[in-house]
Amino acid sequence: MQAQKETPWLFRTYAGHSTASASNALYRNNLAKGQTGLSVAFDLPTQTGYDSDHELARGEVGKVGVPISHLGDMRALFADIPLEQMNTSMTINATAPWLLSLYIAVAEEQGADVAALQGTVQNDIIKEYLSRGTYICPPKPSLRMIADIAAYTQKNLPKWNPMNVCSYHLQEAGATPEQELAFALATACAVLDDLKGKVAAEDFPNMVGRISFFVNAGIRFVTEMCKMRAFVDLWDELLLERYGVTDAKYRRFRYGVQVNSLGLTEQQPENNVYRILLETLAVTLSKKARARAVQLPAWNEALGLPRPWDQQWSLRMQQILAYETDLLEYGDLFDGNPVVDAKVTALKEGARAELAQIDAMGGAVAAIDYMKGRLVESNAERIARIEAKETVVVGVNRWTEAAPSPLTAGDGAIMVVDEAAEADQIARLKAWRSTRDNAKVQAALEAVRQAAQTGSNIMPPSIAAAKAGATTGEWGAVVRAAFGEYRAPTGVSRNPSNRTEGLESIREAVDAVSTKLGRRLKFLVGKPGLDGHSNGAEQIAARARDVGMDITYEGIRLTPSEIVARAAEENAHVVGLSILSGSHLPLIAEVMERMRATGQADTPVIVGGIIPEEDARALRAMGVAAVYTPKDFELNRIMLDIARIVDEISSKAA
Repeated sequence: MQAQKETPWLFRTYAGHSTASASNALYRNNLAKGQTGLSVAFDLPTQTGYDSDHELARGEVGKVGVPISHLGDMRALFADIPLEQMNTSMTINATAPWLLSLYIAVAEEQGADVAALQGTVQNDIIKEYLSRGTYICPPKPSLRMIADIAAYTQKNLPKWNPMNVCSYHLQEAGATPEQELAFALATACAVLDDLKGKVAAEDFPNMVGRISFFVNAGIRFVTEMCKMRAFVDLWDELLLERYGVTDAKYRRFRYGVQVNSLGLTEQQPENNVYRILLETLAVTLSKKARARAVQLPAWNEALGLPRPWDQQWSLRMQQILAYETDLLEYGDLFDGNPVVDAKVTALKEGARAELAQIDAMGGAVAAIDYMKGRLVESNAERIARIEAKETVVVGVNRWTEAAPSPLTAGDGAIMVVDEAAEADQIARLKAWRSTRDNAKVQAALEAVRQAAQTGSNIMPPSIAAAKAGATTGEWGAVVRAAFGEYRAPTGVSRNPSNRTEGLESIREAVDAVSTKLGRRLKFLVGKPGLDGHSNGAEQIAARARDVGMDITYEGIRLTPSEIVARAAEENAHVVGLSILSGSHLPLIAEVMERMRATGQADTPVIVGGIIPEEDARALRAMGVAAVYTPKDFELNRIMLDIARIVDEISSKAA
């Protein structure tokens, strides 16, 4: 039966780059085109609590998002955008208290009623340990800061979502639908368990009602639609049975979505348009489980940063679906469908079993190592199915012959961040520091330190520090000193897996090279800089382990000097570097320089990442032995390349 047409979901694009002023211009342009909410991408130094001039920030400033070092940057980011009228999503986790403090300070400067602010801070730190890598502190103090934000917003920003449980990156890391459901719900339980003792009992249901989710939708859109219906049922069940929330209005499953980026292909990238549309159907077709906000990737994100036109194309896709079709004129299309009901039931059963396993281990915080290992295993299985052509990816492992795409022709096919942007950001940061009242800043930071140590809510002193002119790196340094730093598990066991299919000949090649070398071929895998996208590095390390190489992989966030020193210590035969943030040229140049300076010029270096061909040529000119991009999905071929490269170099040395 036809119903009254619904108001569409929020239309967003995930955006931010170069500088605050450049990002502001992009936001205002997108809003003028019909976008109805903002979704802010921050650069990696901002996400991990460093200023733009920190050693680890080199090459990362403005690359994957906007750099926000202080109140002046946040002021520029939202210039001429009335925050009281905006719904703003900020993809920020470890530094969420700080970025929300800056946002509140700017809103107050604009004269906004802070209680009227609407939006979300992602603030999901557990998924950072599992998949994204922008954590700072250990789990317990990180959970404490999540609770601080929740308690503060409950009292002062009642329309704000203090946490966005993010299963998006779990799927990007290889999670099955059942794992995505269970791991996200386990994360929510960890936060709710912590919150229950920190807010008044009468406020708890309303606080639960402000928790939202941010999910992923892959290409198997029927399964993904059923997954979202399962999410709705499981969340309602969990809140009623585990937490005693009886009012149905507080048990609504509220979520935003960005559809899958993992499946976007560098080969025949124009096909990504169809993938994005089909994935969007998964989160819009079922009224019962429809997203509240949708942001779509651009068709060319496997190649590099999308241009404003590319983002406009994705926005238009949403607008056509919402306004030209009749989707919003009907009730749920799938209620009572036996096929859908059966699939939803199966997904819920699988998720409940996984959730029970996590609960038996003591909850999400205690089970981080277990969950990380499961993700690496699931991702390995996914890649193996693509390699074996059991999973068809059009243009990648079938129908690979194609006419050149006119969309990728010419120098302007992807957006490149202006290399001068980093120097400009650093110059403005130094000018900011030179003109502020340093005594006032230090007093404000001391108040943050005391709050961290005493257990009082960290938000009020953080807001005061933002207003005083403290920087992101200074706030981050206080948090690091108070709570300590943390290195998450890699999920890559030193023990080989039981998988043998297709590996025999590669193991023989590795054994032959190892015999020539007089010891097992030593492969050091490293991630220089702040890029926390570790999925590729983990899969390379795991496959290298499975074919018999002696691997060293210690995870993310290493400086070039640390990687080079470890290569010397391990006497590595080959060094593999993974960078997906676009900072490959400066970071790898520094690694190559340090390798030569430490007498390791003959040790081959291979590189993987989202690397345009022009940059790949520059890397090879530096002496990089091989460059791999998303089109190089055949890990077995990469393993054979490594064995060949080491063999050739060792033969020359002999």
